Amino acid sequence: MIVKPAKTLKISAFIIFFIIFISCVFFFLNFYTVSAFPEDKAALIIENTVITEGTPFILENDRVLLSYNIIKEHLDPYIFWDAAENKITITTLDKTVRLATDSLTAFINTKPVEISFPAKNVTTQPYIPIDFLEELYDIKVKLIGEKNRVIIDKNLSPRKIGTAKSSAVTVKLSPTWFSAPVARLTKTDTLTVYSLEEGWFQVRTEEGLIGYVPEHKLEVKEMPKKAENAPQARQHNPGRGKLNMVWDYIHRVTPDMSGEKAPLGLDIISPTWFSIVDGQGTIESKADISYIRWAHNNNLAVWALINNDFDPDITREFLSSSETRDKIIRQILMYAELFQLDGINIDFENVYYEDRDLLVQFVRELTPILHEAGIVVSMDVTPKSTSLNWSLCYDRKELGKVVDYMILMAYDEHWATSPVSGSVASIGWVEKGIVSLLEDVPAEKVILGLPFYTREWEERPAENGGIAVKSRALSMAQAKRIISQNGSSLSWDEKAGQHFAYYTKGDKVYKIWLEDDKSIQLKAALVNKYDLAGAASWRKGFEEPIIWEVLYNELKLPFKV
Repeated sequence: MIVKPAKTLKISAFIIFFIIFISCVFFFLNFYTVSAFPEDKAALIIENTVITEGTPFILENDRVLLSYNIIKEHLDPYIFWDAAENKITITTLDKTVRLATDSLTAFINTKPVEISFPAKNVTTQPYIPIDFLEELYDIKVKLIGEKNRVIIDKNLSPRKIGTAKSSAVTVKLSPTWFSAPVARLTKTDTLTVYSLEEGWFQVRTEEGLIGYVPEHKLEVKEMPKKAENAPQARQHNPGRGKLNMVWDYIHRVTPDMSGEKAPLGLDIISPTWFSIVDGQGTIESKADISYIRWAHNNNLAVWALINNDFDPDITREFLSSSETRDKIIRQILMYAELFQLDGINIDFENVYYEDRDLLVQFVRELTPILHEAGIVVSMDVTPKSTSLNWSLCYDRKELGKVVDYMILMAYDEHWATSPVSGSVASIGWVEKGIVSLLEDVPAEKVILGLPFYTREWEERPAENGGIAVKSRALSMAQAKRIISQNGSSLSWDEKAGQHFAYYTKGDKVYKIWLEDDKSIQLKAALVNKYDLAGAASWRKGFEEPIIWEVLYNELKLPFKV
């Protein structure tokens, strides 16, 4: 068949047009670039994340000030801004930093430090000089002033570096061959390489442009990761087995301990010395230097307890103020240094659930300051439950990241005002509490709290036809004496892991789930079963002498003493 001349001309024109089109596309893709950012906006690049919305940073005299919101979202979720008091608090593993806007004085672990450029309060948030943040966060900052662009690299992040295998390599806006180019490379250009997506590397140029390069066109090297310089963990009595601690309840006056010998195998004693008694952060102290001398002479560490007076309103008031938290921390540090304390035990109970983040903030602020002074920080928490003020108020995972030890108060399964009688700490309930806490806190930080007390339960008929219940706390010796006086015999409650006794008086029934050497042995054995840090007992004076032998056998004998 013969092709008509007109049709031939049309085909030829199409071919010429196609060749011209492909040539233009090739020329565009290889010799021209498009902008990766809006030309009229400042660009903040944090690793491979580009931020152009809002005002992520401001420039003053060639100094970069980073917005609080950006820091919190991308660098430090724990940074804290107290708008009412105009104070910024930054906490790291070893530093608590406080600064106010428009001030040239910052405080690092309570010590004043002069800074060269202040933070600024702009509209609804502060902006913080980035050179002040570089060391705190271990970041590297690059300013490209003429392009209103700031690049931030996290030094602890894994890093891959890429170089072009040839000089005809372009960085594409998206991982496709026909995507617009954002940069052209030479063999001397260095790229930061991120993810690999279906044959394309996501990369960042030295000028902060984010794009994609085919895998086969890059030579990629993995750089050695910088080691994190974390503070050394504080552990008491290494090589002496599991920790053995006891709380010493101090009612009004610290007793004279001069004639008392330390119990067998005891490592730590925690006198209940300090209470925060009002919302202004006033600390009431019962501390006594002679007690410290006795403890140290008996090779005991002293972890003094501080409580919140178990008052949620007082707690909310002092936690809500940056100034008051700082006041409390300074007092604790003063007392710790004055009385040569080895540790502080935080016992904050009955805290509003809504204040759980403020509780974490307080502990994050306190811990680095005490660590700098060589002081161990432990914190008491209840087993997990649905109670807002008594359990859910603890963010155990976040608190566990900060403190040296978390003490599980594995008692009061049935508490003083419980509507039903029952064990203070049945073995199954205790073990369940351990397993649950280990979901959030590493075992080497967990200390198991043991009860040296029990409760006598009184049950009597109630007017509504039910049973009215009340209880009183007893020491081990008191409980045994009452059982004997009432002619009751002991039976073993396998489920509770305790001896049980009951007796009647008129229309009243009395029940006791006894804590004794056998029940304590079963609970202490869980320390080794779950490889916990040790045990702590509430409270000194409620135990029988044999208990110390039991704890010694469970906590010390399996190890070199």
